[in-house]
Amino acid sequence: MTIRIAMWSGPRNISTAMMRSFENRSDCEVVDEPFYAAYLAGTGLDHPMRDEVLAAQPQDWRAVVVELDRIEAPLVYEKQMSHHMLPGFGLEWVEGRRNAFLIRDPAEVLASYVRKRGEVTLDDIGIVQQRALFDRVADELGRPPPVVRGADVLAAPGAMICALCDALDIPFREPMLSWPAGPRDTDGVWAPAWYDAVERSTGFEAPERRAYPPLPDDLARIADAARPHYEALAAHRLRVVEPASLAVSFGT
Repeated sequence: MTIRIAMWSGPRNISTAMMRSFENRSDCEVVDEPFYAAYLAGTGLDHPMRDEVLAAQPQDWRAVVVELDRIEAPLVYEKQMSHHMLPGFGLEWVEGRRNAFLIRDPAEVLASYVRKRGEVTLDDIGIVQQRALFDRVADELGRPPPVVRGADVLAAPGAMICALCDALDIPFREPMLSWPAGPRDTDGVWAPAWYDAVERSTGFEAPERRAYPPLPDDLARIADAARPHYEALAAHRLRVVEPASLAVSFGT
């Protein structure tokens, strides 16, 4: 039997490091942002390496689902971006996954995101879509699905990854805590534009603590609009320690 895990995140979180963690298991295959091309085709947005992404993946969401369901392995880990789920995309397939949610404070997301793309909207950071997906999955399960905060994983990797595996009802594996540096064949074609930091990583290594400067007014308004959705998800986050607040900068 194949266990399929969908980890729902927004951009500029530790989503690729989490994918590295699962890929380092001998029983797991990973999929990197499978709906990215469908999202770009549907929105017309100009992202880094847009043409390469559109050429590398199906642009119809239905074809993406078919490809995902063809993957067979004991464990399949899908790194999913919640903002890629456009209103016209069907979501029935989500019910066949063990869904989890990876969150980051929206002010930190925005401060990091604008370094890669000069313009950003509330929809771009995916938190509204992430909460809607969370509510849908919670209604189906009759209980909240697992939520992990990236800062908590960086503060206590072993404890948090163990807790996540337990919440997903899969065994923890020690190799999930470290991996070889460098790119992967499983990385999306967009990796050169986004994955410079994670390609240097060998584990969940918290960067030096640093404070972000105050957001400009336009970004502060987006952060304020995002915060209620973030806090609704954060209320359900897995807690194994109470780490000090981290103001960190890490890539997607």
